[in-house]
Amino acid sequence: MKRLAALAVGLCALAGAAHSQEIVRGGDPKSPIASVVTVPPGYETIYVSGLTPAVVNKDATGPAMFGGDTKTQTMSVLTRIQDTLKSQGATMADVVMMRVLLVGDPAKDGKMDFAGMMEAYKTFFGTAEQPNKPARITSQVASLVQPGMLVEIEVQAAKKVK
Repeated sequence: MKRLAALAVGLCALAGAAHSQEIVRGGDPKSPIASVVTVPPGYETIYVSGLTPAVVNKDATGPAMFGGDTKTQTMSVLTRIQDTLKSQGATMADVVMMRVLLVGDPAKDGKMDFAGMMEAYKTFFGTAEQPNKPARITSQVASLVQPGMLVEIEVQAAKKVK
């Protein structure tokens, strides 16, 4: 009987320890992205659909309608994602996976402006204030839903269940 009670206590302790695990982000610490992210039990997942930049000048055409270059449009998209996560009680620190779609920038001979996207990205991830980095994929696509949009980003976030 004592062995059974000890076993029950041990199993409860293990269950509590598993529930209190943290998200693990792996890979090269110098990299701006995580090569792997593991989300343990006890977290809820938040899926944020692909968001595009906000219109900043409805009278303009092309990229200028959405703020101009890839960096500016990425800042707009990441800010929109941040606001969406906040409405769900989460933050950018909770992002575990990101998919970035870039259109070739007319100002860059039709090539995606990866460097511009990264400049904006690094203001949200891997900073002293917010060191967490998501796993990520970045791809160039032919076009997005509206001409002039250069960036669309979707994310998945995970936050501890309370």
